[in-house]
Amino acid sequence: MSRLLTCTWAPTVLRPPRLIRRSAKSADANPAEPTADELNRRLLEPVLLAERLGIDALLVAQRWWGSGKEIEGSSFDCTAMTAFYAAHTRRLRLVTAIHPGFFLPAPIAKWGASLDRITGGRWSINVTSGWNLEEFGMYGAQLLEHDERYARSAEFIEILRGAWSGESFSYAGSYYQVDELCLEPRPHSPLEVYQGGQSPAAIAMAARHSDWMFLNGGPPEKVGDLISTARAAAARQGRELRFALYGIPVCRETDGEAEAAVAAMVEAADPELVARRRERVDGAEGMWARSDDPLTTLDTNEGLATRLIGSPATVLERVRELRRLGVDCLHLTLGDRLFNEKVLPSFDEV
Repeated sequence: MSRLLTCTWAPTVLRPPRLIRRSAKSADANPAEPTADELNRRLLEPVLLAERLGIDALLVAQRWWGSGKEIEGSSFDCTAMTAFYAAHTRRLRLVTAIHPGFFLPAPIAKWGASLDRITGGRWSINVTSGWNLEEFGMYGAQLLEHDERYARSAEFIEILRGAWSGESFSYAGSYYQVDELCLEPRPHSPLEVYQGGQSPAAIAMAARHSDWMFLNGGPPEKVGDLISTARAAAARQGRELRFALYGIPVCRETDGEAEAAVAAMVEAADPELVARRRERVDGAEGMWARSDDPLTTLDTNEGLATRLIGSPATVLERVRELRRLGVDCLHLTLGDRLFNEKVLPSFDEV
């Protein structure tokens, strides 16, 4: 078994979602926009920390539009941010989230080949079919039904792979066409494709086309079932899949201290914002499933529900359990100092 890999979010948004109750004073606060120098500092510091900690990959996400309350806030453009981080990092793999429907595959194949060359092979793509339905009309992207969005993404990947693998490539699909596409300069590295989604359509696409699946957080039984189902689907295609699971660590010196910290988060959650978030994510299937676990409501990708919660020893044992289930990469936030100092250094041992 290869070693456990790690991934973290690239900062692309200034104001993360807040699902907690806020006082009238904080609700009225209107912080000043940062200067360009301050913005650069705020965007780079977490990424340079990730490199120092030995994190393997940086996911550069895209939120075309978001309220910053019940869902993520609107982000800076993912392609601009990937180039920005490429210029300031030396080791991190850069995984750019690209939405078919908002981009054409051939120009992205060209752009990605350029990133591959200038980063020495550090670029990968996360093909994300989209669930925030309001974004499509805002940006003039065609809004398809859920399963059709995955069919469009499958064609997108087929064109990417065709463009990267041959000198000349033509394709006539239901959503995209290219005629004798030639990439010059050529990429030097194999194309590595990530995707999200946990619905049957997402699993079917991953089995045929992707190398990695990003999974929302969740308990072992949910994670294990998803991995087993997707792995079996890939095996029927003669392929293998790898899995990256999202988790938000809450590490304290004792289990009791960690559980108390999480209980305070649950107590502070704003039920109206939580209810609105559930409405916002109706465009997704298989993710954000209704659950009795209150931890699924505290962040927008259910990272706390993975329960990397407790003392360093307890959290490390949970990591070992997830590893046994088939998790190949933990997609983490890096805001917990004790986790970074006491748990991350032991990942090579699990």
